[in-house]
Amino acid sequence: MKRKGLGSKIFTYVVMAFVLFISLYPILWVFISSFKETPGGLGLPKEWVFDGYITIFTKLNIGQYFLNSIIITVVSTAISVIIVAMSAYVSARLEFKGKGLVTAMFATTLFIPSISISFPIYRLLGDLNLKDTRIGVIFIYSGLGIAVTYFIIRSYFLSIPKEMEEAARMDGCGYTGTFFRIIVPIARPGLATAAIMVFLNNWNEFYFASLLLKSKEKMTIPALLGQFTTAYSKNLNGMFSAIIVAVVPTIIIFCLLSETFVKSLTAGAVKG
Repeated sequence: MKRKGLGSKIFTYVVMAFVLFISLYPILWVFISSFKETPGGLGLPKEWVFDGYITIFTKLNIGQYFLNSIIITVVSTAISVIIVAMSAYVSARLEFKGKGLVTAMFATTLFIPSISISFPIYRLLGDLNLKDTRIGVIFIYSGLGIAVTYFIIRSYFLSIPKEMEEAARMDGCGYTGTFFRIIVPIARPGLATAAIMVFLNNWNEFYFASLLLKSKEKMTIPALLGQFTTAYSKNLNGMFSAIIVAVVPTIIIFCLLSETFVKSLTAGAVKG
């Protein structure tokens, strides 16, 4: 029995190490290559080259792209989580006709590819005079990935005992007051998890950013990386440096909030 337990642990650690290696290898390769004159391999560079970082911060003004990404991502994440949270609360607590249809409509958005809705979105923003604007991209990003956000938040709401809301209503608190004063504070881990997922998705989104934004002063970092494959394809140091600058914020956010993320998913799965 002890040998079986030891063998199981060894196998688990080997698999974890293999998965960790596969996950970290591309990032480490790009990070080390960004300091090499000739990119390639995981070996440390013989001579550290900083030309790529100097180029993106001076000639390409990546700070402006970075600021655009932060503004668009933060605002769209806040709008998306707030709207979806209200919808998920109604679905989790109230009974009404068409409730199953609403849930099914959220689920069907998981199977619709972005490219299939690109023309209607492009036409809509054109009619609203929102093409090539940050507001237009925020408007689109607020609706991306709402199905996953909806089911995560709804699952967490279902895990909250109804008795807490009933006690609040007995004290004279209405639906709105109960939602913001009781439910939101309790469901903070679930909302944080949904916000992390929306933030990461919107931060890394490339297709609509490159489709809707044409002015360089309004582009996001993913749209900038798309340009490296054309105009700056020979500047590998610059491209790898820009990738590292784009990836670092997402890694920091996930590392800081990973415990909350895992606890929320576990709580929703167990209680829901």
